[in-house]
Amino acid sequence: MADTERLRLNVSAVAIDGRALILTGKPGSGKSTLALQLIDRGATLIGDDGVAEVSRGGSPVAAPPAQQRGALEIRGVGLVTLTVTEAPAALVLVLDETPERLPDTLAEECWAGIAVPRLPFDPNAPAAALRAEHALRKFARACIREL
Repeated sequence: MADTERLRLNVSAVAIDGRALILTGKPGSGKSTLALQLIDRGATLIGDDGVAEVSRGGSPVAAPPAQQRGALEIRGVGLVTLTVTEAPAALVLVLDETPERLPDTLAEECWAGIAVPRLPFDPNAPAAALRAEHALRKFARACIREL
């Protein structure tokens, strides 16, 4: 199967333990800030405000976009360049939707033709990076099916 690629805008992503945590939301919703917090905790940047959605051998992968590879915007500082990686798409955090207090089942989002769990998430609540890591451990690709 040939690799296919599509650029997603207004999306940031980091790799944690070999899995991509994808952050979506409107401009100013906190994607870059949450990515920076996660990088400070050991994550690796995949992309900021643009991520390549890739299908590799039928698996959904989040990859750095060629045109802004390694660039991360730090508000009030500017653009910095970081090391990047790619990883299988595992969980989508939606930063501009109201989260449930105790989510039970998750909606799904299509990523390279595969259903990936989708969780509304508040990046401004306390311990956002720690909560994002726990969300990844709890919900990451619990159910994958072709769409």
